[in-house]
Amino acid sequence: MGRADAETDPLPEKMKPPDGGWGWIVLLGCFVITGFSYAFPKAVSVYFKELMYDFHVGYSDTAWISSIMLAMLYGTGPACSILVNQFGCRPVMLVGGLLASSGMILASFTTNIIELYLTAGMLTGLGMSLNFQPSLIMLGSYFDKRRPLANGLAAAGSPVFLSALSPLGQVLLEKFGWRGGFLIMGGLLLNCCTCGAVMRPLEVSMKKKEKVQDKYEAKEMLPMGGRAEEIISTMESTKKSKKAKKKKHKKKKKLLDFSIFKNRGFVIYAIAKFIMVLGLFVPPILLVNYAKDTGVPDKDAAFLLSVIGFIDIFARPSCGMFAGLKWVRPHVTYLFSFAMLFNGLTDILSAKASTYTSLIIFCVFFGISYGMVGALQFEVLMGIIGSQKFSSAIGLVLLIEAFAVLIGPPSAGLLVDALKKYDVIFYLAGSEVVLSSLFLAIVSYCCLNRGKKRTSQPEQPPPGGGGSETEEAESDIQEADDHPGDNHYLPHNAGGDAANHLTENRNADGAGRPDAEGTVMIPGSCHVDQIVERDSF
Repeated sequence: MGRADAETDPLPEKMKPPDGGWGWIVLLGCFVITGFSYAFPKAVSVYFKELMYDFHVGYSDTAWISSIMLAMLYGTGPACSILVNQFGCRPVMLVGGLLASSGMILASFTTNIIELYLTAGMLTGLGMSLNFQPSLIMLGSYFDKRRPLANGLAAAGSPVFLSALSPLGQVLLEKFGWRGGFLIMGGLLLNCCTCGAVMRPLEVSMKKKEKVQDKYEAKEMLPMGGRAEEIISTMESTKKSKKAKKKKHKKKKKLLDFSIFKNRGFVIYAIAKFIMVLGLFVPPILLVNYAKDTGVPDKDAAFLLSVIGFIDIFARPSCGMFAGLKWVRPHVTYLFSFAMLFNGLTDILSAKASTYTSLIIFCVFFGISYGMVGALQFEVLMGIIGSQKFSSAIGLVLLIEAFAVLIGPPSAGLLVDALKKYDVIFYLAGSEVVLSSLFLAIVSYCCLNRGKKRTSQPEQPPPGGGGSETEEAESDIQEADDHPGDNHYLPHNAGGDAANHLTENRNADGAGRPDAEGTVMIPGSCHVDQIVERDSF
């Protein structure tokens, strides 16, 4: 088992996303989770009038319920990353589903608006956050070649659930009141637990296979007899203890990996997303009130959001399929930049729309551009960071977006109250989105593409260096050679006993073989962990 074998061995199966199979079930679960996470804070707005009447509060007071949900969804990203890295996606999602459901159930028994903030706002928002982020991580681990399509289909859950939950909430309100509606909606959120249960990690099936393979090779290479079995058992126990120490050490160091900020692509992406979110959500929030102020009837004004949602349903998977094309995928960052530019220009050009027909046209183009942004945003992040650090990256990005969400829409509302003009808000929001698109495209081209061209020239490989897959294994082997007394896999006396056992067999045979012949299987300078320890390669 030399270095050449390590370099020619195929990658472990757990590193290769299946791009199908059980991944389609994971995609379905991610579709449901995305739908609940993005649509639920908007769908509960149908209960606001009843809440205002029962609790004697204003519209701004009830609107804080949705704001707190979204703030929890975005702001708890780093905490969710730590939990995922510590316990895995499936347990975190199961707990999140229970929290989201219990928050709405408890909200049905509240007696004041503060209790609603704590239950429906914070508890349900936290539960949805613990579902949303792990579902995206699992989607990235199951899909690689078809990942753009998978992201587009999963993102389509947002408009689909928004179109379904809002009418359902209205029906529940009319038949059962807001308390009964909250109770039933809490029961619906238990489906998040079902989605979490199907998030089967890819690593499960590999551990047993590697363990059996290591034991089989050890039996082949060590001499027969009770001493060989004793050596194998010693190796297994010491190997387990070292693996446990390594895992514990890694968990302590990488619960939240801040080294991603050394990646220039991630920093550029995070800044662009912050600028974009400042203006992205402003037009759909103010659209209905803007239409009403121009003389559009209430029902027709509410229908405008349905138009955006209907177009959005088809825009997201279509954009995902387009982004998955071979000649498009290497440039998906620029496609994302174009989507943001399209969205920003739509806001700017529609600022003077004053008729219902012009507003419908605005909603069509806004739905297309908004769907493109929604389908591409996490695909671009996965392409920049990769699946291994994606859990930390998405947590930190969502935290950054949380500040933008808390700044953008409230500031737009204050400007509307002060200026009494909606066109200024559309100009401002569109300019922010356009600025983010230009920043992402220009800085990515200048800082990343030119850097790649400079480093594309062949470089002298470092001495003693292997491929990226074998660096850690070779360093371990070198460390073992430098410190033979610190071998954690096989004690020194066990290696000596094995050599003595071979020598005794040779003397008993009395065949006059050379001295080296009896000990060729375990040379004095070779450790057994180099023979057996293959999973590091």
